[in-house]
Amino acid sequence: MNGPPPPGQILDAVWAKSPADGQSRGESLTSHLRATLLAARAVRHRTGRLAAVTPVLDSAAFWAAVEWACLTHDGGKVEEGFQEMVHKLRPFWGERHEVLSLGFLPRLIGDPALLPWVSVGVASHHRALTGGEGRDLRALYGSSDRAEFAERFDRIPARSVSALTTWLHETAAAHGLPGHPTPPEPERPDPAAALLGHAHRLLGDLLDRWEEQAADDDGLTAVLLQGAVTMADHLSSAHRDLAADQPLDARFPPLLAEWMAGKDQRLRPHQAQAANLSGHLLLRAPTGSGKTEAALLWASRQVADLAGESGGVPRVFYTLPYLASINAMTKRLGELLGVPEVVGVAHSRAAAHHFAVATAPQDGPDDDGDADRSEGTPSRADAAAKAVARGAATRLFHETVRVGTPYQLLRGALVGASHSSVLLDTANSVFVMDELHAYERERLGFILANAALWERLGGRVAVLSATLPAKLAELFRATLARPIHSVDAPGLGLPPRHRLSVRDHHLTDPAAVAEINARLARDESVLVVANNVAHALALFEQLAPSVREKHGPDAATLLHSRFKRGDRMGIEERIIKRSGTREPRRPGLLVATQVVEVSLDVDFDVLFTAAAPLEALLQRFGRVNRVAARLPADVIVHQPAWTTRRGQGADEFADGIYEQPPVEAAWDLLTAHDGTLIDEADATAWLDAVYDSPWGEQWYADVLAARDSFASAFLRFDFPFADRSDLTEAFDALFDGTEAVLLEDRKKYADALAEAKGEAGRLLADDYLIPLPHWATRLARWDRELKVRLIDGDYTSDLGLRGVRDEPGNDYQPGEVL
Repeated sequence: MNGPPPPGQILDAVWAKSPADGQSRGESLTSHLRATLLAARAVRHRTGRLAAVTPVLDSAAFWAAVEWACLTHDGGKVEEGFQEMVHKLRPFWGERHEVLSLGFLPRLIGDPALLPWVSVGVASHHRALTGGEGRDLRALYGSSDRAEFAERFDRIPARSVSALTTWLHETAAAHGLPGHPTPPEPERPDPAAALLGHAHRLLGDLLDRWEEQAADDDGLTAVLLQGAVTMADHLSSAHRDLAADQPLDARFPPLLAEWMAGKDQRLRPHQAQAANLSGHLLLRAPTGSGKTEAALLWASRQVADLAGESGGVPRVFYTLPYLASINAMTKRLGELLGVPEVVGVAHSRAAAHHFAVATAPQDGPDDDGDADRSEGTPSRADAAAKAVARGAATRLFHETVRVGTPYQLLRGALVGASHSSVLLDTANSVFVMDELHAYERERLGFILANAALWERLGGRVAVLSATLPAKLAELFRATLARPIHSVDAPGLGLPPRHRLSVRDHHLTDPAAVAEINARLARDESVLVVANNVAHALALFEQLAPSVREKHGPDAATLLHSRFKRGDRMGIEERIIKRSGTREPRRPGLLVATQVVEVSLDVDFDVLFTAAAPLEALLQRFGRVNRVAARLPADVIVHQPAWTTRRGQGADEFADGIYEQPPVEAAWDLLTAHDGTLIDEADATAWLDAVYDSPWGEQWYADVLAARDSFASAFLRFDFPFADRSDLTEAFDALFDGTEAVLLEDRKKYADALAEAKGEAGRLLADDYLIPLPHWATRLARWDRELKVRLIDGDYTSDLGLRGVRDEPGNDYQPGEVL
């Protein structure tokens, strides 16, 4: 007597995904659901126990809800319309499978307290529940009665529903998921109708529950649950895993000691002190004191503590403001830890970093003693594909150590299916925040707001600086609830590196040009830093010809932010080759804007700079006599020109860039110390003086206001599943610039795109992109075919973007903040 086919046979042709390129079969639904459950287990193992979940849902119940949601999240894909789509029998289905997936839950989950939270994970893993301008689930289904709902899902195969219900129950039992009835609820005469009834009721309950304002703990719990489910779903869909080892743990201190012993070094007192502290940290340590090593030793202690408290594998996030310093730190950490594959690069240009590493010439000699620069080097297309894959692994949270900008972490505040995983990944983690002086007050406020949330999620935060103003320390103490340890490294006994001089004329004044030429004539290595592109261009065109005539074409270089990416990479390589700290000093000239402040490890004989805020000037000073290897070097500061900005009223700015009060405060301090030798101790005292001024009091208030504004707009979770696309646009305007391709490079850009598939081709084409600020989109036009902005600009490879050819009055002025 023949019975019904077994569930496995019925479900064999039910797919979750269409076939990949070159494949004839798609991924089965049961394979994907099982893989997503296993991915959820991996996410749970690495995240650990959560302290921030709602009082009515403890950490164990939270993870049970996550696992149930992952096991059932795509059950609605049994509908025949969806199956026709993944089998490529129709282009589009038009309904939401996650809504139908809800219908499986009541027959599987017997715990009434658990069921609503599982529903949250299932329903929210793709779309907002409310407020999505017609794309959210309330807009799509909220007004549908039971009959209309059934009409929209009108082809549900009863055998598939029964088979999948049985499979889900058996799989849940085999994996020990709590809350399921044994045996399952008896089968109803019409499984498809029952599924529709359950789905319609649960969706209505969900929409009613989350349309009302939620308690903050409940809202945060819901967002974290959504983040765990979407992280697991994305991992299983991409067939990726999570690194489950944190090398920056108790194994790191002896590893570092061995590394230092090889360099005949020992731990300094502030490093040993940091290594033994448990909790938040403010570390002030001068250049060359081993600040990074101290921070890593502190981080390894926090990792051990948090692993014990949470049972998870804490992640370590090392944040820096500039891509070049991020890339350098990534390399340094990979070398220190000995496992570069667990160190991720978390910034918008991560794939480009991996591509540059993959295509860099090999430095080691081959068997013949010659440097091997071709054999074994991957093709550009292959290297781009691998770089994209490595970048994708970081976006899927693979690595346990990540170096990047704070902005990638701040995106977690946008929550929703696209960003809630970022928030979850910060739970029970360690944050090392370096070079905070580089952030203007609004962005600093946003970082502070997130630091408070990271603390709430079980994290620990360290702030590092060579010159940490007391006001900045006060801000962190006013933000974080738990005590903060302070460590101040003593002076290293090194001689002062710089002799300060001021000039009462502008950097572009003929007297300044004559003085710079005099130092060049003495065959010195000269750095000139202007505040805007127009001044940098003017100075370079006056100074460069004689230097190049005497020392060769690479002896004079211009650097600012408006070069094509490919050109800028070549420029920076030439600068490092000629003026890097590991190179013998050679005569020459670098004229630059602010981009030189922390992005290049260079060492010059003398600096000529326009006046700027003190933090910026101190970074410029740091490019001269960098390691105190010789007598104090001259750093010469010139009075700025005061001018208004287009469209910003009557306020005056130094060279059209920096607001007046902090520049004037710095100028007053500098003129009072004209002719003196200076070191980091002086700089810290000067910074405190600037921040103790009325301007500093206003700065402090503005940072706090930005912190509170960001927390109110982005970090309140009382409506956790409302659509936040409007906030996403506002966020991008605050943090992201844009990029454009020169009109004349359009064909080259298109050819590069065609050299490799998808994102890899776009990576190859990146060489032609010129960075622009977000507001400059009005100067470009969107190319729909290439999906890039085009700009008709005046550009050369050695001078960069000099202007934009556009209608009169709407062109780029080189002195503007562009």
